Amino acid sequence: MEGQSTKWTFRGNELLDETAAVSVRAYLNMLYDHVNKDDQRPIIPLAHGDPSAFACFRTSPEAVDAIVHAVQSNEFNSYAPAIGILPARRAVAEYLSADLPYNLSADDIYLTVGCTQAIEVILSVLARPGANILLSRPGYPIYESRAVFNKLEVRHFDLIPEKGWEVDLESVEALADENTAAMVIISPGNPCGNVFSYQHLKKVAETARKLGILVIADEVYGHLAFGSNPYVPMGELGSIAPVISLGSISKRWIVPGWRFGWVATCDPNGILKKYGIADSIKNYFNIASNPATFIQAAIPRILEKTKEDFFSRTINIMREAADICYEQIKEIPLVTCPHKPDGSMFAMVKLNLSLLEDISDDMDFCVQLAREESVIVLPGVAVGLKNWLRITFAIEPESLQQGLDRMKAFCQRHSRK
Repeated sequence: MEGQSTKWTFRGNELLDETAAVSVRAYLNMLYDHVNKDDQRPIIPLAHGDPSAFACFRTSPEAVDAIVHAVQSNEFNSYAPAIGILPARRAVAEYLSADLPYNLSADDIYLTVGCTQAIEVILSVLARPGANILLSRPGYPIYESRAVFNKLEVRHFDLIPEKGWEVDLESVEALADENTAAMVIISPGNPCGNVFSYQHLKKVAETARKLGILVIADEVYGHLAFGSNPYVPMGELGSIAPVISLGSISKRWIVPGWRFGWVATCDPNGILKKYGIADSIKNYFNIASNPATFIQAAIPRILEKTKEDFFSRTINIMREAADICYEQIKEIPLVTCPHKPDGSMFAMVKLNLSLLEDISDDMDFCVQLAREESVIVLPGVAVGLKNWLRITFAIEPESLQQGLDRMKAFCQRHSRK
């Protein structure tokens, strides 16, 4: 009422504001705001790994037919069980088991709203008081955001660019203590475009076993490997140390907007059940959302019916684009790509600031590049590596070439004379 003063007791969540401010989306929104609106050239998006907007990247017709069939059947309009419908969980288990030396069952699979929710689930499960988690630097920033939001202490181990971005296992051992719950690895890698060899993954598993921690294997780019190292799922080594594999259909089927993923417990020795992790994952879904039921219903057909030539075509396009990216970057003397990408959709590129005029750091580079050339590149600080850049090559080859040409022209203008 007029004349009365009410003292409101609610406040926004400052921690949420802080963690959201350093997300990839926040960086991208800021960079797009710096694009010159008067520039008539198309914006070239070399920052975000979503090729679905480009005509050369379309999902398989079998996937589309499966969705249509599920919707038109009118059999999947109801709520789904918390952890997902049984046929979909069984299909994911069979899909993953094809690459493992043992078989997963439907009980090992929990369906999620994309791989982002899978990350949210497992970090929430591990976030007991005093616990810490080991994340790579560089890495995918949502792990850190979700960990901080869940009050889970983050400790960073390094990836070594000179060794194809392998894990610095000595730093892992130095960081871990009795409160360490897990380490996260991403292969094929985001943001580095690396693919870990079987031998290296075995060392990771042996280190985890030595430390008594589990391995969270982010395999959202699973099978998107086109270099010398074939894709090896971390679950293949689940008998050495327990593995929780996170995945989705977003990247391999090029449908990130369909929001379907999974958590898979790859643990033939039953350690995750013994220590309550499996029960906690299951219980989490009693307070979580689920993928749309019709998408769950379509999953068996999507996984079983998609033809191999669809995957081969995607890999060939990615290989060609990665080659273009790597070779063109070599033509720009102010930047260096220490490792040719052989998987996923990204390359990490190091800036030589000493050769650049009027550019203070990677953030400044990306802002000015967006303003002058309408090219969007992600600053390395967004993935934990200052004065580097993350570049995606998962766009049409012609657009990729144009974007790199503009970046080259930008660097020439800003090079020290």
